[in-house]
Amino acid sequence: MEKIKQALDRARDNRISKTSLDKDRVVMSKDPESDFTSNITYTKTKSVELSQHNLREKRVIIGDINDSVSDQYKVLRTHVLQKLKANQWNSLAITSPTEGCGKTLTSINLAISLAREVNHSVLLVDLDLRRPSIQNYFFNDEQPGISEYLNGNMELSEVLFNPGLDRLVILPGNKPFSNSSEMLSSPKMVQLVEDLKSRYPNRMVIFDMPPLLSCDDVIAFSPYIDSVMLVIEEGVTRKDELKRAIDLLGDTNMLGTVLNKSKASGLSYGSY
Repeated sequence: MEKIKQALDRARDNRISKTSLDKDRVVMSKDPESDFTSNITYTKTKSVELSQHNLREKRVIIGDINDSVSDQYKVLRTHVLQKLKANQWNSLAITSPTEGCGKTLTSINLAISLAREVNHSVLLVDLDLRRPSIQNYFFNDEQPGISEYLNGNMELSEVLFNPGLDRLVILPGNKPFSNSSEMLSSPKMVQLVEDLKSRYPNRMVIFDMPPLLSCDDVIAFSPYIDSVMLVIEEGVTRKDELKRAIDLLGDTNMLGTVLNKSKASGLSYGSY
């Protein structure tokens, strides 16, 4: 009798284990970022219809575009992917020494180019909390953003949006913060960043950050990111500004530099 009871207990445990595995499979199959070979249907993240003409007017390379600019972003994408994968990193902060170098547009177009690769999804986050501007490239009117989430007024799912491109989700900014460096190292922000980086195994997270020489935000946030990339402007960024910016980064992993607004090739990439 004891052997029969043990056999029945094992059978029951196996049924419970199988049921749990089946439930896990169902959850995973509904995960919009777990299958990258087919079209993604977003159930919680809002998808917005955007004018590709208006985006192109703002130099956003979304849509079926083949020109020298999109080709340069493909080259940049390849360099970035190689370095991230070689180091098993999945997060990248993009900044510049000073204002006006084109870091935000570079962040947007790099995220779009990365999302066209079918092996991963991309989350673009506006963490220029003093001067958030990513949503200005996509909308003409004010939209809720990360400020509403940090202030507890909205859930994260209510501020995320998909711009009509598979595998790309954007977390925009909205209201500026005067105490931005404190917000970036707050417990709620740290928990959010860890969740964004670890929720999906094949997700890459791109953070658009403020200029290095304008505030201490990048320094305050550097412990929570894998790597940093600098955008500099040809003919404008001075050597001493670039050196000061790199000195401020200290031991932070430097992925490379982007030479923006280049008269020679439109945009070029290289390691510093």
